[in-house]
Amino acid sequence: MTTHPKSDFLHEMQSRGFLADCTDLQGLDDALMAGVVPAYIGFDATAKSLHVGSLIQIMMFRWLQKTGHKPLVLMGGGTTKVGDPSFRADERPLLTPAQIDDNISGIRQVFTNYVTFGDGASDALMLNNAEWLDGLNYLDFLRDVGRHFSVNRMLSFESVKSRLDREQSLSFLEFNYMILQAYDFMELNRRYGCLLQMGGSDQWGNIVNGIDLTRRILDHSVFGLTSPLLTTSDGKKMGKSQDGAVWLNPEMKSPYDFWQFWRNTTDADVGRFLKLYTELPVEDCDRLGALQGSEINEAKITLANLVTTLAHGAEAAANAEATAREVFEKGGIGDDLPMFRISRAEIGDGIASSTLFVLAGLAASGKEAKRLITGGGAKINDETCSEITMLRVTDIATGLKLSAGRKKHALVELDG
Repeated sequence: MTTHPKSDFLHEMQSRGFLADCTDLQGLDDALMAGVVPAYIGFDATAKSLHVGSLIQIMMFRWLQKTGHKPLVLMGGGTTKVGDPSFRADERPLLTPAQIDDNISGIRQVFTNYVTFGDGASDALMLNNAEWLDGLNYLDFLRDVGRHFSVNRMLSFESVKSRLDREQSLSFLEFNYMILQAYDFMELNRRYGCLLQMGGSDQWGNIVNGIDLTRRILDHSVFGLTSPLLTTSDGKKMGKSQDGAVWLNPEMKSPYDFWQFWRNTTDADVGRFLKLYTELPVEDCDRLGALQGSEINEAKITLANLVTTLAHGAEAAANAEATAREVFEKGGIGDDLPMFRISRAEIGDGIASSTLFVLAGLAASGKEAKRLITGGGAKINDETCSEITMLRVTDIATGLKLSAGRKKHALVELDG
């Protein structure tokens, strides 16, 4: 394995911490030096947006294109129709074709902020595996493709072994899924000259399957590259917050809340996250990540600004920072806080302050809101409220600022 890749893409992957493993690093390096390499990553179309957990793969695509190569964004429009049960104890709810198309449209919006789509040599393409999977004849598929897969070998893959070790049911669907993913790689090579599949390290077995199938049926050499499965320094899965998934689509997670997620990064993760999620030079990432005490907070603001600029634009990042400074440093309301509107009918003769905290998204349940209030962690208009009160239309008419702890805030306004 070469320790100093010549290609710009692999140099960035290695120096920034994206590279977990590669099937043939030297061969891939040579291919990247020889011309434009089309590469793909697959994404399920199970929601209208991707979340921060997918951002490593999205940034890999961004670097791929920045270094002169071609991203092939593969949406699983075909495979989403059956639902991927991998690494799950239960099957996903099945979606209709219309729901899947709607989700793909939302996900495309996310990608337009990171890569350029078009017809040029290194322009990205968004593809849908329904294009070749929908028309498959099952018997022909078994005869032409299924015969190349050994069940003994598939049982040795980590995604399968972990399920069997936990004595969880392993459906026939999961085996099909592994074969369909391998078939995707072969079809992308046949149709678009795709030479590389990338994914998280949990995809290693599936990627190797695709490389094998492409060699057996098309007699073409292709490559696989995986990124580490990322957890935060305290062991939490990347992409989740106390409020649930950190979505990349602004309709599902406001730019301010997105900015706050990155601003609240643990000190130990700042340098690593700067390398993975921004385009700041590696030496600057190392320097900022090594800061101590109050200085690391400015590094976190740099991280939040750069990541939010990529996802939502420079204006959204600047507004989020200005609002955060106003809220935390001056105790002001801030123009860019998440806003919840409530109607006079919903308030009626009065609404409990605990209910308002739940509706505004600052507490997951009435029980949690009561604990927050009685524990002294809740504020209304910057005044601590340690008991549940009833709020009337006149109290809300001019707007309320709700705060849960020091870092979570929302505005409540009367609707109409």
